[in-house]
Amino acid sequence: MLWIIMTAAAAPLQVARNALQRGLVGDAGPWGATLVRFLFGLPFSIALLAVVWALTDAPQPDPSPRFWIGAALGALAQVGATGALLMAMHRSGFAVATMMQQASLPFAALLGWLALGDRLAAAAWAGVALTTAGLVVLSWPKRGAGQGALTGAGLGLLSGLCFAVALNGYRQAGLALEPDHPIFSASAALVAAQLMQSLVLTALLAATRPAALKAVAASWRSSLGAGFFGSAASACWFGALALAPAGPVRAVGVIEAPIAAAAGHRLFKEKLSLRQWVGGALAAGGVVMTALG
Repeated sequence: MLWIIMTAAAAPLQVARNALQRGLVGDAGPWGATLVRFLFGLPFSIALLAVVWALTDAPQPDPSPRFWIGAALGALAQVGATGALLMAMHRSGFAVATMMQQASLPFAALLGWLALGDRLAAAAWAGVALTTAGLVVLSWPKRGAGQGALTGAGLGLLSGLCFAVALNGYRQAGLALEPDHPIFSASAALVAAQLMQSLVLTALLAATRPAALKAVAASWRSSLGAGFFGSAASACWFGALALAPAGPVRAVGVIEAPIAAAAGHRLFKEKLSLRQWVGGALAAGGVVMTALG
């Protein structure tokens, strides 16, 4: 049951990282704020890998093509997911965008079944269906909703899809590298992914938006905080994915939704409508069914 503990720990860490990143979007833009998560988290991830390696009994990693393909696929999908999430937060609000991101649950379960052969019990699939229904209620546009709200909902769903791809990519990488030592394997995959993400985003911004790189460097104190929380959250996610299929892992991770709602109200003065609370409650019930199944 270690994967449940690790996933539950990842949720508040992820909310803290998202809140810090949201504050950076204004100056650095969504892609500059996305870079913060990976670039400033990389030193913490390397330190974690060193500790895990020292405590692991004679690991024999096999960086096969399957490992690199899974890590690269997860890295690129996570970049897209983070950028879409940050843009959704500015259109739909912090809490709603975080809840919409939970669309990664049904997507992750389906992709894990199709690509990796993960098997879920009937009760777990029923939980996935209930969570999906909750997300439909949550994202259903209210009468008179502006284009911004619809765009925000679409970006939230896109973020969920990209996160689902990333989750299964990272799970594949972890299983391929060192199946006998899942925590070591997850830590190594995290470092490989964050290194690729940092290099790609830095090169992209240097070529297209050098001002964003200056804004990231100028806000290094907040960036370090976002990097630390992001690295800690990712370490928990990667460890959980090395121990369990992506669907149940993402199901337990939906507990970040009420945490995000509280953070959105406290930090950004946001309020949720009755419909949004109903959608969130349905999604939470689906999470419980998926986890127990």
